[in-house]
Amino acid sequence: MKHIAVLGSTGSIGTSCLDVARAHGDQMRIVAITAHQNWRELARQSRAFRPRQAVIADASLRETVPRREFASETELLFGPEAIERVASSPEVDVVVAGIVGAAGLRGAWAALEAGKRLAIANKETLVVAGPLVMELAGRTGAELLPVDSEHNAIFQALEAGRRQDVRRIVLTASGGPFRGWPAARLENVTPADALKHPTWNMGRKITVDSATMMNKALEIIEARWLFGLEPEQIDVVIHPQSIVHSFVEYIDGSVIAQLSPPDMRLPIQYALTYPARLDGTSPTMNWKEAHRLDLEPPDLEAFPALGLGFEVARRGGTAGAVLNASNEIAVERFLAGESKFTDIPRLCRAVLDEHGFSPSPTLDELLALDGWARKEARRWHR
Repeated sequence: MKHIAVLGSTGSIGTSCLDVARAHGDQMRIVAITAHQNWRELARQSRAFRPRQAVIADASLRETVPRREFASETELLFGPEAIERVASSPEVDVVVAGIVGAAGLRGAWAALEAGKRLAIANKETLVVAGPLVMELAGRTGAELLPVDSEHNAIFQALEAGRRQDVRRIVLTASGGPFRGWPAARLENVTPADALKHPTWNMGRKITVDSATMMNKALEIIEARWLFGLEPEQIDVVIHPQSIVHSFVEYIDGSVIAQLSPPDMRLPIQYALTYPARLDGTSPTMNWKEAHRLDLEPPDLEAFPALGLGFEVARRGGTAGAVLNASNEIAVERFLAGESKFTDIPRLCRAVLDEHGFSPSPTLDELLALDGWARKEARRWHR
């Protein structure tokens, strides 16, 4: 029986994880759930799964959330420090890191310090502090298993050969709602346009990141540290069907890919059960139907965020923290109508250029730089 803590249980990753746990209740139990402010959904999950603990990160809600809405056996906690507490609890075997953005770093860090298996959907943790995160996992014996469909696919494909025989990995991207659009046409994109993803059902921030292809930029950086690759060993291709989730090319020319219909429950389940495979809860391929799988190179002129991802993967150091923080604010500003869609990579470029780069920062330095970059991004003007 695996005891699981789901950080960010009310988001798309969190709810998919709970679906998997519900389907395999004889082998896994949810013992802790967390949310930022959405206490009503968290209370509903508490009544459904009866976890030992539920955490609301926004401590200002402590006096307003009605305790009676939660299951009687669930301890209700408040504040970000409570997330770290449940992530490191001796009662927890697996921590699912589903909190979006840099806010998820502390919980993931606590899980790694405690030597847990960390099923990581929060790509920002590795983008911000990749070398430190991997060093910590190696020191404590923690397992770091990717939940992102692309990195989970790479993880599976790497099982087919030796690491020293890998020529490169290739991350696939749906291309988002603006695949094939020229750069000039993107100048007039509205938030409503950007939130219409053709394949995946995700939160607002991640959906905008997909539209700008910043999500793929962050995944390039994440893959650099997670798999111990050189930046030159990472490529990206556009694959609108989202069936080939990514692939590995070996030095003999063999290409090993992972395919499945787009459904996050599959990579989540594999991260929870690895190395075992259980009956799936997500749709499977129907090989009696014809399928078309298109693969094409990305347009780096129309989607300059990709170029930022390759650059930051090469530079390392403090660059990842600055790119991540400035992008989070740039997306907020775009969704609020304060800036244009095409301003998102421009803002990120400007803040990256302004920061004092350090090749070997500490965690405290990275967190301080995260705050600095957010302030710079808020006052940026074209």
